[in-house]
Amino acid sequence: MQPGDHRTHRVENQPPPLAGYDPLACDPALADAVRREGATEALPALGQLGAVMASPEAREHARLANEHEPVLRTHDRFGHRIDEVEFHPSWHWLLRTAVGWGLHATPWVAEPGTGAHVARAAGFYLMSQLEAGHGCPISMTYAAVPALRHDPALAAAYEPGLRSTTYQFGLAEPATKAGLLAGMSMTEKQGGSDVRAGTTSATPSADGTYQLVGHKWFTSAPMNDLFLTLAQAPGGLTCFVLPRVLPDGTRNAIRLQRLKDKLGNRSNASAELEYAGATGWRLGAEGRGVATIIEMVSMTRLDCVLGSAALTRAALTEAAHHVAHRSAFGSRLADQPLMQAVVADLALESEAATALALRLAGAVDRGERSLLRLALPASKYLVCKRAPTVVAEALECLGGNGFVEESALPRLYREAPLNSIWEGSGNVTALDVLRAVTREPDSADAVLAEVDAAAGADTWFDRGVRELRTELRGREERRARRLAEMLALCLQGSLLLRYAPDEVSSAFVSSRFLPDGPWRTAGTLPAESHTAALLARVTPT
Repeated sequence: MQPGDHRTHRVENQPPPLAGYDPLACDPALADAVRREGATEALPALGQLGAVMASPEAREHARLANEHEPVLRTHDRFGHRIDEVEFHPSWHWLLRTAVGWGLHATPWVAEPGTGAHVARAAGFYLMSQLEAGHGCPISMTYAAVPALRHDPALAAAYEPGLRSTTYQFGLAEPATKAGLLAGMSMTEKQGGSDVRAGTTSATPSADGTYQLVGHKWFTSAPMNDLFLTLAQAPGGLTCFVLPRVLPDGTRNAIRLQRLKDKLGNRSNASAELEYAGATGWRLGAEGRGVATIIEMVSMTRLDCVLGSAALTRAALTEAAHHVAHRSAFGSRLADQPLMQAVVADLALESEAATALALRLAGAVDRGERSLLRLALPASKYLVCKRAPTVVAEALECLGGNGFVEESALPRLYREAPLNSIWEGSGNVTALDVLRAVTREPDSADAVLAEVDAAAGADTWFDRGVRELRTELRGREERRARRLAEMLALCLQGSLLLRYAPDEVSSAFVSSRFLPDGPWRTAGTLPAESHTAALLARVTPT
């Protein structure tokens, strides 16, 4: 430094921006699962989507969509009711990209077993790593199709628009739009997850429609074109389809009261709304509302698993990238044994979540209904519960750098609890596991057959499966969470023992199935774990 030079420091020992890396190259668990579940032909397209997702442009759109949150406009300047939500252009970029790549309802036109749902799941997983909020309308649109098929006429009216790869924002009569998005509106203040306690009423009209009156406490993506909702009809709780704009071009009587100020998911609008005599079309029989809409709930639960696996992977990517370029106490963080153990543990969690999520997508693709009935709620329970802990550990790998907004880790951290709450929080999901075991024994048989495919591969895993069988016979409500966790953990262990490299499967089983397990805190792997190899496997390049 020359005399009079007042520069205080040079910026050194900081990782380069995480952009332009190959998300598939550092995520062999994803590529392997895509091949295994029957969607090998989709890998080139997924590579292209990965390049888009990892680009500086895409990462900036993700930041801006959360920086500039949606704004509710209830009235225009003249006092007319308009009930519209204004979004930043980056939100529309995210939706246009996801819809354009067919990550919403396009797989439903494919024949079973063709891998379409697996390819879509992998794409959704990639885009959810970029930004999670926009995944909500994408997921609900995907999930709406099997529910709409309870009524062929309604399916014929809406399904072509829902499958379209054109994103067209704005309120218009659905038949006039090039593409549609669907939503779901069930939660009420007095009920929450207990949807049967809802008080929204549905009165039949002479023309076969119903008039709905009631208050829905939480409805995400309120600018979507149509909603599936529950209301009390004369014959009991019933499912209805409500378009935002009616066939005559007038706006349906759906009033947006306010937007929710949420912990995370800030880019996505979620609203309280009122049905003030809104017109709806019955979907399914009166009194069969839950049975009708459960098709939609099941598919959104799949996306909860995929979304949490994606958040886990995104946090892991940030941590692995940081430690690969940051030094402390004389050496790179990635070369220090304890940091290796921490990030390797996060990598195991990510690999197990990804393998399980794609296995579920494969089950959807092949119509394995018995397996899904039990494996889906159990997987949602465990994978979504793990996400906040993994994100917190990843943030800690960055230290103070991870605690500032520019790192993107705070956004991931705020997002992480969401999927564990949506579509049934922990207790609701665990009780659904118990209900499936009790009422549909074929579901337990299907899951055990999947788990038993790895029998004999590891003695500790076999011991865990024996404990699972004991738990399945008990069926105690107070132990429902334990049962859900054990089911999902055994499914993960079975998949990794059969398909993952030995350094992955052995470390996962030894850290999750020993008597003093499962997973305690990250970085407590057994001494024989190949932590350097595990870290190298997942580091972005």
